[in-house]
Amino acid sequence: MAKEKEAKPKSVRKKHPSIKKGETAYKIEGDKVIRKKTCPKCGAGVFMAEHEKRTHCGKCGFTEYK
Repeated sequence: MAKEKEAKPKSVRKKHPSIKKGETAYKIEGDKVIRKKTCPKCGAGVFMAEHEKRTHCGKCGFTEYK
């Protein structure tokens, strides 16, 4: 006699909210578009990530503490 195995429920993956670059990297005031924090070493095309206590450049590793 073969024993029947019970089917385990599949695990549900959590979906993280998608963040678009335009929503966080730029600020819109009226008709003007203003760039938020950019890296002083890499130039105007590289944005810095904002963390709780610091801002960090992912390209060169430059860090500014708040």
